[in-house]
Amino acid sequence: MLRISLQAATTLTEWSLRTIRRRIADGTVKCAADEQASYKTMLCFDSIKYDFCVALTPEDLNLIESADAGDSNAQTDLALLFLQQNKPKSAIYWLELAAKQQFTDAMQLLGRCYLEGYGLAKDENLALMWISKAASLDHSIAIEQIQAIRQG
Repeated sequence: MLRISLQAATTLTEWSLRTIRRRIADGTVKCAADEQASYKTMLCFDSIKYDFCVALTPEDLNLIESADAGDSNAQTDLALLFLQQNKPKSAIYWLELAAKQQFTDAMQLLGRCYLEGYGLAKDENLALMWISKAASLDHSIAIEQIQAIRQG
């Protein structure tokens, strides 16, 4: 049985934590047995799968599971899926997780979101910070963006 964290469920459904907790209390959302004694509240994937805010393919289930387990590449890919379906707030959650793990694609994308105010408040300082971090780790697009800023 696929399990998903409470935090991941909020991005997939766009429900607030309060709404999810209320649905857990009334039994419409089921908590998964804690087999690994993790610190996170885990939900049964099947109890929320009809409430997703984005269209998912069967292959996306592996992506969600990997992203929720902390794989920064999967987190960035899941963020891209959200961005493609015009769900930037959900994307930001996954980009921030991946960027904090020094994943350069996520850093550059997060910087771009800050620059455009897409999914969060526009902030040129945070945009430059994330893009600069990605550039310092040899991300080619971020390097080009920093060069363009210097020339402009």
